[in-house]
Amino acid sequence: MSQVNRLSQGGRIDRSQPLTFSFNGQTYQGYAGDTLAAALLANGVDVVGRSFKYSRPRGIVAAGAEEPNAVLQIGSTEAAQIPNVRATQQALYANLSATSTNGWPSVNTDLMGILGKVGGGMMPPGFYYKTFMYPQNLWLTYEKYIRKAAGLGRAPKENDPDIYDYLNQHCDVLVVGAGPAGLAAALAAGRSGARVILADEQEELGGSLLSTREMLDDKPAAEWAATAIAELQAMPEVTLLPRATVNGYHDHNFLTIHQRLTDHLGEVAPMGQPRQRLHRVRAGRVVLATGAHERPLVYANNDVPGNMLADAVSTYVRRYGVAPGQKLVLSTNNDYAYRVVLDWLDAGRQVVAVADARSNPRGSWVEEARRRGVRVLTGSAVVEARGSKRVTGARICAIDAARHKVTSPGETLDCDLIVSSGGYSPVVHLASHLGGRPVWREDILAFVPGEGFQKRHCAGAVNGVFGMGDSLADGFEAGAKAAAEAGFQPVTGTLPKAEKRIEEATIALFQVPHDKNTARAPKQFVDQQNDVTAAGIELATREGFESVEHVKRYTALGFGTDQGKLGNINGLAIAARSLGISISEMGTTMFRPNYTPVTFGSIAGRHCGELFEPKRYTALHKWHLQQGAEFEDVGQWKRPWYFPQNGEDLHAAVARECKAVRNAVGLLDASTLGKIDIQGPDAREFLNRVYTNAWTKLDVGKARYGLMCKEDGMVFDDGVTACLADNHFVMTTTTGGAGRVLEWLEIYHQTEWPELKVYFTSVTDHWATMTLSGPNSRKLLAEVTDIDLDKDAFPFMTWKEGKVGGVPARVFRISFTGELSYEVNVQADYAMGVLEQIVEAGKKHGLTPYGTETMHVLRAEKGFIIVGQDTDGSVTPDDLGMGWCVGRNKPFSWIGWRGMNREDCLKENRKQLIGLKPVDPNKVLPEGAQLVFDPKQPIPMTMVGHVTSSYMSAAMGHSFAMALVRGGLKRIGERVYAPLVDGSVIEAEIVSPVFYDPKGDRQNV
Repeated sequence: MSQVNRLSQGGRIDRSQPLTFSFNGQTYQGYAGDTLAAALLANGVDVVGRSFKYSRPRGIVAAGAEEPNAVLQIGSTEAAQIPNVRATQQALYANLSATSTNGWPSVNTDLMGILGKVGGGMMPPGFYYKTFMYPQNLWLTYEKYIRKAAGLGRAPKENDPDIYDYLNQHCDVLVVGAGPAGLAAALAAGRSGARVILADEQEELGGSLLSTREMLDDKPAAEWAATAIAELQAMPEVTLLPRATVNGYHDHNFLTIHQRLTDHLGEVAPMGQPRQRLHRVRAGRVVLATGAHERPLVYANNDVPGNMLADAVSTYVRRYGVAPGQKLVLSTNNDYAYRVVLDWLDAGRQVVAVADARSNPRGSWVEEARRRGVRVLTGSAVVEARGSKRVTGARICAIDAARHKVTSPGETLDCDLIVSSGGYSPVVHLASHLGGRPVWREDILAFVPGEGFQKRHCAGAVNGVFGMGDSLADGFEAGAKAAAEAGFQPVTGTLPKAEKRIEEATIALFQVPHDKNTARAPKQFVDQQNDVTAAGIELATREGFESVEHVKRYTALGFGTDQGKLGNINGLAIAARSLGISISEMGTTMFRPNYTPVTFGSIAGRHCGELFEPKRYTALHKWHLQQGAEFEDVGQWKRPWYFPQNGEDLHAAVARECKAVRNAVGLLDASTLGKIDIQGPDAREFLNRVYTNAWTKLDVGKARYGLMCKEDGMVFDDGVTACLADNHFVMTTTTGGAGRVLEWLEIYHQTEWPELKVYFTSVTDHWATMTLSGPNSRKLLAEVTDIDLDKDAFPFMTWKEGKVGGVPARVFRISFTGELSYEVNVQADYAMGVLEQIVEAGKKHGLTPYGTETMHVLRAEKGFIIVGQDTDGSVTPDDLGMGWCVGRNKPFSWIGWRGMNREDCLKENRKQLIGLKPVDPNKVLPEGAQLVFDPKQPIPMTMVGHVTSSYMSAAMGHSFAMALVRGGLKRIGERVYAPLVDGSVIEAEIVSPVFYDPKGDRQNV
């Protein structure tokens, strides 16, 4: 396996460790220390993907996070698949398997490429908005092929075999970036004794120091980097994080760092090791030393494989020992780009020519290139690349950059590599995450971070300081200041001396002019990931999109996974010129987290499976299993759904259980209901404010049902709260609502009424609750308790303390079935023993366990609601016919009172809760079925409501339902219809939602 572009020596790779890998089914070889991109270039792979819209062949452009094209699919098995991995950031490992994300039948021969050639002019910005709107019924077909053509990666269909985690950390100083400025800043802060975290996204710390030809103290810069890193490693308060991208800068100096722990070892992490980690860091001070990205020049056909950034080529040559071509042409407007010419010559390759847009450049690097025999064409630029799947030539013309004109016919030079450099764009993304707008600096032709609202400093290239010596000094000063502001004694120190050079100013050149106007010239790509061209940006401005944000959205500039790191500045400069305004006036788009893509695994950490959605079991779960219960998940709890006997299905079991409760006695495990202990001298006042009804006069020993509403007046939760003492209450909530209700109470206490002395404690797990319901419940309970159960001594909606089964208990006389009922609450640890005594005593009383499905039927027969089933966030207490539960004369406006009295909430034709009795008693209305008044109305029919609960009643002998219907409370006796999917229609009469024992005689006996 010949690595045709691999240099015989040089680089930081380990040539003693060859690594075999595959790309698009073809086997190649690289070395330990390579990135996947370096290995592909070493093997002469030109085309790595196809473009977003035109399916043009695309090659590797950059060497870091700014790479727009080499976005690949990684993984040899389905479970190990990782989509949209940037090849420039993926370390090579043995047997790595990578594929392009688009191209059919192959990336080299893509049939969609024909469309790009013949249909380029037919697909301007916004064409999809205008083209695919009609006919509307074909959108699903359009969408399928548009998504397929987009070339995005494919999510795996099998479970991820890896584990991930996250770590909460605190530090005095967080340094972002380990290049020259970052290392200097970390040294200054670390020497002061501060706790320092230094994070860098590359495989090695050192940044540009690892690939530059510049010297420090007359030694290779990489040697000083190694010395600095060794000193930092020896500091006990310093943490070094390579392969760690700081992706988000949030309020209060909270930053997230995505660290790739084992991505470089294989497609699956070693046993027991996490693949990635998300560090969540609170930093006293932050030093942003994020560096700068080199800008490409925009010229015709600048996307043909073989068009690369100057710095990237230097990096591949010096760091990876790869020369991606033979004959190089450079197009530039600055001195720094000449380093690639010198590096290319040192690699034994040919430099055909340099096209410098400046009229008479005389910097140190320029003169060195001339001394080495390089042809420098001044006042010139590459205006067009030649070639299809690989550069074959470069057309160079004299240009007038200020007037944006070509001033000579030019010449075409044979070459296989065109490198360009249009200057440097500081990496301002993190500094902008909290809304700070970058500021344009004309002296460096770039945006730098604006005013910082955070406690941070910027240093080095991100600050517009590009010289090596100046960058080191700027970083050291920033680190010392950050440490001092964090409370540490600032330090001084000597820094290595950088070479002195003559440098000349960069001139403004973002788009290279062409003989033809932009619209007629060959495509000049600004954002290669999204196929945004200079012509497209000009068209957007002609069509009235003048704001930079509007231009972005209309053209998709910067929308890709690279967030336009290479294209944004060029794009807004082109838009500014087209509009006749300055770049400063044009401004930038907003940068938001994440800086680079972050895997869902690292965000979730260990919170997956049972750690994300834990299974919760009641203290009686073992007994339920012994009784053969079928379970359902309710708010993370495993609740008995029904108890089948002798092969019964759900319907037969529920019918039997319902009859047992109505005729004898049933046992329900109600332990999962939320229980919140509320104490404090202002507990009663707090309840008054959160419940819709009044609680001022609730006596000790009594309980009351209450509704809670959100601010908009819509029902949020319900439950019974009992008064244990004048300053002590126990609130019950729905099973699924326990967590959100407690959170809601805490929010209101902490933010709205902090003056109230009240405290909340979740005690759901502390108590097991066994509910006995039915006419025999009093007889059964009397056999195992010392509590006086006489109806006068223990009336409805009261509670008593005593012993049940010899265990201290609280017994509440509450009913959710409409039958005589008692809720027995004991400490969870004693529940199984108490249950066994109840079951033994219940044998002669016909005790039958029942589950949640039976509970639903029994409560619905009584018209009792279940929040979340009979409510949907859009109904008020009055809509539910529960105005009796609203304290309209309470002295304090409770939560939801104003919302409930909005004009819209007082309309007569609102959806209201009613009962439905199907005309055919054997037909059960499907829950969720839409309702209409006129079943013969043509489609689309006017929907007037929907079924919320629907069951067959064993006690009543017919089906019934509850529903929300417009103006339903005034339509009692009318008919409503439910058109079903199969074309049939169920007719039902609107009735009261209370079907069974409307006066409540059975629960009050």
